[in-house]
Amino acid sequence: MTSQRTEAGVPAQPAEHDHKVLFWLVAAAFVVILNETIMTTAIPRLMADLQISASAAQWLSTVFMLTMAVVIPTTGYLLQRLTTRTAYTLAMGTFCAGTLLAGLAPSFAVLLIARVVQAGGTAVMMPLLMTTLMQVVHERDRGRVMGNVSLAISVAPAVGPAVSGVILQWLAWRWIFLLVLPVAGGITLLGLRGLRNVGEPSAGSLDVTSVPLAAVGFGALVYGLSEVGAAQTRGLGLALLGVGGIGIAGFTWRQLALARRGGSPLLDVRVLRIGTFARSMAAMAIAFMALMGVVIALTLFIQSVLAQPPLVAGLVVMPGGIAMGLTAPAVGRLLDRYGARVLMIPGSLVLLAALIGLAGVAALGTGAPLAAVVALHMLLSVGLALLFTPLFTLGLGAVPPHLYSHGSSVLGTTQQVAGAVGTAAFVTVLAALGAGAEGFRWAFGVGVGLAVVTFALVLTLPARNEPTAEASDEHDAATRSGAAGVGSH
Repeated sequence: MTSQRTEAGVPAQPAEHDHKVLFWLVAAAFVVILNETIMTTAIPRLMADLQISASAAQWLSTVFMLTMAVVIPTTGYLLQRLTTRTAYTLAMGTFCAGTLLAGLAPSFAVLLIARVVQAGGTAVMMPLLMTTLMQVVHERDRGRVMGNVSLAISVAPAVGPAVSGVILQWLAWRWIFLLVLPVAGGITLLGLRGLRNVGEPSAGSLDVTSVPLAAVGFGALVYGLSEVGAAQTRGLGLALLGVGGIGIAGFTWRQLALARRGGSPLLDVRVLRIGTFARSMAAMAIAFMALMGVVIALTLFIQSVLAQPPLVAGLVVMPGGIAMGLTAPAVGRLLDRYGARVLMIPGSLVLLAALIGLAGVAALGTGAPLAAVVALHMLLSVGLALLFTPLFTLGLGAVPPHLYSHGSSVLGTTQQVAGAVGTAAFVTVLAALGAGAEGFRWAFGVGVGLAVVTFALVLTLPARNEPTAEASDEHDAATRSGAAGVGSH
């Protein structure tokens, strides 16, 4: 069962029954995203059971992020060459294999490899979901559908730490994976029964030079950002940032050269020449930096300053994630009705107010009321809900249909890099000023600055896309150099 297509390879108006594929993709995305944060509260237990240091245990999160950063840039190419069912099977099969390996891991090294395998599956799932959504949902309904998708992907990371905390109260850390496995396996099998292919894959050769350039560029950049915050590894981090910058520059040059020659770019970076898409991604990246930085700083503040256990730290951030998820569907409906600006502008101001409040609460040190922290984090989450759904919908809606997969890959890559930058910025401030009240006040102050930049960027965005005109006009400008048929379905 596939969407009808025009002769030019551009999707016609989507068939209503194609919307059913999104149910299984959203369910699968919920499970794999839950896995990203489910180990947060397990670090102390892993250190004791596997007899590893805190820095070694942190690699279980770092290697996941690194793998995502390396794999996501390749998904633009993969999703145009694979059918929906094949891509889904690849993503979930890889994730389930990694989850089983993690649950049975006899050593830390095997557990680390398992996290790499899990991340490989996760990296394919999110671009697959976004690309399929853009293909099967009419532009007039995208806000509503994107809002429902955001409900799943916002709640999952919020409940992850709490779920693992509950499991660890009674069971060993292995059960974090062994309990997720049957859920993921069941969704995979049921999804294959209900999932239908959307669109048709296109032919194209893989440029073998682009793959190592992407791996070196994005891998070194994200790893460098994870190391630059600590004084003892800052030199290594800066060196890796340099290597990553050179690698990304080479990767970008290679993709543009392939496009000019009519080849098949691994990631068609020309989508960044589309003004609305580029500005939307920039605003999303800055807001995502604030989100990831706040999550790490808030968790550390609750444990180091307020002297609360890790489980409490996980429970404190859960209401905010749930608030974001519950707000998202309403945001989607309002987006379809009123456009993006009436949501993004208030959202950026709410984000700014919440970060100013967190900076003020942090200044109170040990006297900071936990209830105020919860309330401010919920306010911040609502502000982000008002931002993210419009930014995703507006940005991807400006991309020509035959480049949806590349736009989704740019979105995923941008999120990973932005998350690493945000985490590094907050950690660097805390390393320089100390993990006391003053350090956290300045760390949240960085978030205030990011919120101001986000507000300035959303002011430059339109209320709505004119999908056909904008995608056509801006894409024509982006592709004047040739290769009009790059990656078309």
